[in-house]
Amino acid sequence: MNPTQLLHEAGQTLWLDNISRELIDSGTLQNYIQDFHITGLTSNPAIFDAAIANGEAYDDGIREMLLAGKSGEGLFIELALQDLRRAADMFRPVFDASRHSDGWVSMEVSPLLANDSQGSIAAARQIYRQAERPNLFVKIPGTPEGTVAIEELIFAEVPINVTLLFSQEQYLAAAEAYLRGIERRIEAGLDPRVGSVASLFVSRWDVAGNKLLPIEQHNRLGIAVARQTYRAYRELLLSRRWQDMAAAGARPQRLLWASTSSKDPSASDTLYVDALIAADTINTLPETTLQAFADHGQRHDVMSTDGGDADAVLAQISSHGVDIGALANKLQHDGTLSFVKSWQQLLQRIADKQGALQCGTSGSIAR
Repeated sequence: MNPTQLLHEAGQTLWLDNISRELIDSGTLQNYIQDFHITGLTSNPAIFDAAIANGEAYDDGIREMLLAGKSGEGLFIELALQDLRRAADMFRPVFDASRHSDGWVSMEVSPLLANDSQGSIAAARQIYRQAERPNLFVKIPGTPEGTVAIEELIFAEVPINVTLLFSQEQYLAAAEAYLRGIERRIEAGLDPRVGSVASLFVSRWDVAGNKLLPIEQHNRLGIAVARQTYRAYRELLLSRRWQDMAAAGARPQRLLWASTSSKDPSASDTLYVDALIAADTINTLPETTLQAFADHGQRHDVMSTDGGDADAVLAQISSHGVDIGALANKLQHDGTLSFVKSWQQLLQRIADKQGALQCGTSGSIAR
């Protein structure tokens, strides 16, 4: 049995943390769906930047949009949506069969809007409208300003992937925004079935924490935070508040593990897949991590709903002088800046491509 099937049997679904035109055109994504049980995917500016940089797969699309008068951010969004529409159609059977709990793809709003609630709302509405696919999440960062946008967008029936969450507290703030949006829909007599996931970033904790901790504590922080957050997630689903909403037809906002590739060369390449097997969650994997797990992964213990040893591990780490709450805020802040940098690099990449195409470096724009 393929190791990825073991995760599905444990109640966890696998998404791919990648997209490119070549990935779709070559049949690789379809192979991942068939062979590795991939049922959705996520994207971000860095992923699209790498895809556009590698070869000429996007040249015709850029050329056509230039002729149509598009440039910059507007050109990129349509270019990305061309890929995401195709991927969404590939996952549509899963989306329908799962009653919309699975089979999603994700597109990010501009990271420049991370601290702009109203700008995020307008951009997310436009992306979702332009995508014309019901199984597309719009990614909004779980910053304080982002949570304001999340509530309004859920109320407006825009499916949301809350990104850049790093702690139990940040997750609960995002979950609260989702719940308020759904409650408002129920009160207004609207359909409460609006999709959402909350994405907790894991490995970045250890990239930061390993520098501050003795070697015996390395690569334990991210997993402990994930276990603590999973406990909060399960408690929320058992709460009377949620049960009442579910009785009205609402769907749970699923917990998604993001940043799950191992960054420590001395650690297992499937470290975070092995440790994050948990019912009713999603793990979104980069291709290298997916391939590694499919090759030599094994099913480990399913994560306990009570958080297991999370509190004890976090107490040990705190005893070494690590302020976990402050580090969570720093990771979210730094993550936002990193996405901004990737976004700006992406737009520059597209501008360079435009210039090259107009000058004929990669072929004449007027064929």
